[in-house]
Order: sequence, then structure tokens, then C-alpha cells
Amino acid sequence: MTYRTDLALESLAAAAGRGRITEAHRGAEFSVTEITIPDDDAGRSLGKGKGRYITLEGQSLSRFSDRYEAMALELAGELRPLLPASGCVLVAGLGNTDITPDALGPRTSAHVLATRHLHDALGEEEAFLRSLRPVAVLAGGVLGQTGMESAELIRAAADAIHPAAVIAVDALACTSLSRLGTTIQISDAGIAPGSGVANHRTALDTASFGIPVIGIGVPTVIGMRDLTGRAPLPRTADMMVTPRDIDRLISQAAHLLGCGINLALHPQLDYADVEAFQ
Repeated sequence: MTYRTDLALESLAAAAGRGRITEAHRGAEFSVTEITIPDDDAGRSLGKGKGRYITLEGQSLSRFSDRYEAMALELAGELRPLLPASGCVLVAGLGNTDITPDALGPRTSAHVLATRHLHDALGEEEAFLRSLRPVAVLAGGVLGQTGMESAELIRAAADAIHPAAVIAVDALACTSLSRLGTTIQISDAGIAPGSGVANHRTALDTASFGIPVIGIGVPTVIGMRDLTGRAPLPRTADMMVTPRDIDRLISQAAHLLGCGINLALHPQLDYADVEAFQ
């Protein structure tokens, strides 16, 4: 069984040619690569749709790094231009909290500030809090837990609150061991839950929601074939591998993503403010 990667950077490296796909590099705390796919036809060889795919590669996502604040600010700076300037944003944490490698989305959503209710709940004396951008947070579980596709739950929430955009956070799969737990991908092409582990679920994207859908994720699993460089035994043909310190990886990655999302959504807050709220 061949595993596909969720990272556009890896898909591009494996593709026979790039055609009209462009690539740009930048970054300070991270090595940032932005891949732009002009249309679906151009992205077909990569298995990716039209959009921008921004990959942030670092040595560690640890909150104990001396450069953690700068990392969070750079992440926010890459995310903010993909979002509409105003309006409510729905942040959806995808995944299963009972399976640690798949818990990134729900764990991240726990760090995101839910502010949509503040305008009506607070008085005039809390003007600063009332000024924060309205944000709603949802972590609804997976199909096996709820009997509903994540896309169905998120669409129902979106129909109720009419957000200007959706941010969907999910665990990803990669093919390079060095990117496991050290890489963040942001994309305005949305997200296809489970695609990297051949468990395809309904995609969350602009075409299906009618509003911008931004996908954010960190690779937490790698295929056995990619890890060993050879075909696995028949009984392990569908095996995925995750680091033994996955609990720490998920905790640190979720905190960083939550911090970056909060800073991107609320530019009037500084890092110290966000840390205090988290």
C-alpha cells in the first residue's frame, strides 16, 4: 500500500515536473516555503488542489525554546494574510482525542480564544475584550464517535453562525522522518481529513463551504514503508508509525498552533496577552 503525504512540499519533490507551480522561500525562525498551484489541473500530478501551501520547517516546536515567542509570531504572520480582514472565524479541531497522534486538532482548539459571545455577554467597561474579533471554536470528534462527518458538523455550525472563514486544524502524514513533529503546513486550499493515511473523508474547502477554508496541520505519523525504505510485511501493509514521545509532541504543537492562531486573529493582542489567556 502506498501512503501519500499531506505535505505539498513532499509531493512537489516527488513529482516528475512542476509545470506552472511556483515556489518561494523566506523565513527567520522557520524555513518557510510557499508553493502556489494556479489551478486544479496544475496540481493534479501532486494530488493537490488550487491554492497556496505554506510550509514552516523548524528544529522543534517546543514551547521551552528560547525562540518560542518569535516562532509563534512568525506563524501568525504567515496565517494572517490568508484570512479575511474582518468577520467571525470558526476554528474547527479535527481528530480523535482517544488516539494521541490524531488528537492535534481538538488539543489545539482548546487553546483558541472563543470570543464570539463576548460582545453580548460583557458590559461597556470591558470594551477591550468586546473589541476582539468574534471567534467560535468547535471540536466535534470523528465519524466513528458521532456518526457524522466532520464536514457535516462544521457546515451545520457555519450555517448557524455564518462565519467569514473557517480554520481547520488536523494531524497530517509525511514521508520524511525529519519533518515528523517539526513542520507546520498552512493552506488556503482547505483540508482533506484522513487523506494521508488512506482514510479519505469529505473535504473541507472553499468550493464546498462558499467561504475561505484554511487548513493547518503538523505531521504526526509516517508510513512504515517511508520509514524503513522497503515494503512492509503483508500483515503490516497498512501500518503507520508515530514517535514514542507523541504525547509531548502533540502537547507542544497544539500549544504553538493555538498561540499562532490567536495572534493571527487578534492583532491587538501581544504574545504576553495570549499566553495569559491560554
